[in-house]
Amino acid sequence: MTGWYILSTLTFLPLVGALFILVIRGDDDVARRNMRATALSVTVINFLLSLLAWSSFDPAQSGFQLEDKVVWLGGLMTYHLGVDGISMPFVMLTAAIMPLCIIASWSVTKRVKEYMIAFLVLETLMIGVFCALDLVLFYLFFEGGLIPMFLIIGIWGGARRNYAAFKFFLYTLAGSVLMLLAVMAMYAHTGTTDIAEILSSKQFPAAMQTWLWLAFFASFAVKMPMWPVHTWLPDAHVEAPTAGSVVLAAILLKMGGYGFLRFSLPMFPVASEMFAPMVFVLSVVAIVYTSLVALMQEDMKKLIAYSSVAHMGFVTMGIFSLNKQGIDGAIFQMISHGFISGALFLCVGVVYDRIHTREIAAYGGLVNRMPAYAAVFLLFTMANVGLPGTSGFVGEFLTLTGAFKANTWVAFFATTGVILSAGYALWLYRRVVFGVLQKDSLKAIKDITPREAMTLVPLAAATLYFGVYPVPIMEAVSASVDNIIGQVQTGIAAHEAAIKAAMLSLGN
Repeated sequence: MTGWYILSTLTFLPLVGALFILVIRGDDDVARRNMRATALSVTVINFLLSLLAWSSFDPAQSGFQLEDKVVWLGGLMTYHLGVDGISMPFVMLTAAIMPLCIIASWSVTKRVKEYMIAFLVLETLMIGVFCALDLVLFYLFFEGGLIPMFLIIGIWGGARRNYAAFKFFLYTLAGSVLMLLAVMAMYAHTGTTDIAEILSSKQFPAAMQTWLWLAFFASFAVKMPMWPVHTWLPDAHVEAPTAGSVVLAAILLKMGGYGFLRFSLPMFPVASEMFAPMVFVLSVVAIVYTSLVALMQEDMKKLIAYSSVAHMGFVTMGIFSLNKQGIDGAIFQMISHGFISGALFLCVGVVYDRIHTREIAAYGGLVNRMPAYAAVFLLFTMANVGLPGTSGFVGEFLTLTGAFKANTWVAFFATTGVILSAGYALWLYRRVVFGVLQKDSLKAIKDITPREAMTLVPLAAATLYFGVYPVPIMEAVSASVDNIIGQVQTGIAAHEAAIKAAMLSLGN
């Protein structure tokens, strides 16, 4: 369907909401309440629009749907939006997470106008990344998201917020400079920046694929982040406000995996096959090493941050297994991780708002005063471990199955990460929740409030629902994943045929 502009509305409605907040005058309680209410209303409406888009989306089709296309900049590039089975779930995830972030930020009192505007602008840029079907447009959205996130960490973050914000910005920007050069090279070779056209009719020489793949890899690896370019993430998570950590873990980290699926595999299949062993090694190191590092952490946020790096290792491993089980599992793992990691950071925010410390040693025995919190925290801890019946199990099982088909040893070493994840997750839960309530600062602590329950209950429901019934996500991505695998196989077969033809001509 073309001309409906549902994706344009989804993308830019938060920006319109930001403009409304901008014109609200005053800084008293009434004005701040109006700002929060406006931000929440806009994000809820956008989520409802995403449900409308989902209802109009046909998962049986592998091509792009709901397209908006307008010639831009004198024909040099196009304003082209569209979704397929790869991008639609991420649009839904983004739209679903943002209202929860606004609710979680209800207690923010410092520069509320700027805070809400930053989150709404960030939502526009994140949805734009998943909808963009033009290389330049994708790059603008992809890089634009750095600015509001930089501000969120740098203004509303913790004591070392400036250091964390600049580290986040410089790491991600440095990687993306190479991607910009690759975009320019792709335009020079194909004469177009339209992603759909490049995917359908343009092929790159094998030597060119190698350099383009490495340029895109530099950007996406930092964004995920992969080991060893992951060091910005723990600092960013620790210093970011609670809602900032939720957005970072639930959505921003997924842009790297999405980029691999949208660009690296279908556009550079020969290079993807060639570099797959390297990605396997980096993924296994990430899974094992960062899990061991997580075991040593004394800060709750930093432990969960290292856990995210380990789980993204499963994602890259699944993507570059280059088979259906692996790619299906990688996509499902990213969606599931959005629910689970976002909820874990919300759980940390609940106790941080009361005690104002993230040190694990400052807690203990919370089950005696916060039974509802203990139950919810347990659910997300078990989901993070990959307990059957939760969405965390489905993604890990499929990625390991795909990796086993591609390389048995990779699957073997990656499986140790499942054991290690149980170690650090249960260690964290035991020290925070179980035991005797001895510390005086905890004896008057109160259980989760209705507002906090509004953020945690939907994520708990999603974690359980998709853990028991993953069919909606699997059906949505199936046709598009088959299409990607077909493109990879076709590209590799064409390259092998060209090599054979060249060898025959030399032999003659």
